[in-house]
Amino acid sequence: MNTATSRMMTRVKSIYMFIHEKGTVTTQELVEEFGITPRTIQRDLHILVFNGLVQSPSKGKWMTTKKRVKLSS
Repeated sequence: MNTATSRMMTRVKSIYMFIHEKGTVTTQELVEEFGITPRTIQRDLHILVFNGLVQSPSKGKWMTTKKRVKLSS
């Protein structure tokens, strides 16, 4: 895995963990927490949605799903 892919996967995992710990977060909270652009957050959230790990109960809000996840380092 190249460095850029590794960084992206680490960031996506961190975003998932942040949402999981907070319960429900807004897109803006994620932008502020991770210091990245809204477009990058949207791409990362798309990966999580595609894999069934997060959902959006209302526009701009995110929460984790009940899908079980094994987190490894």
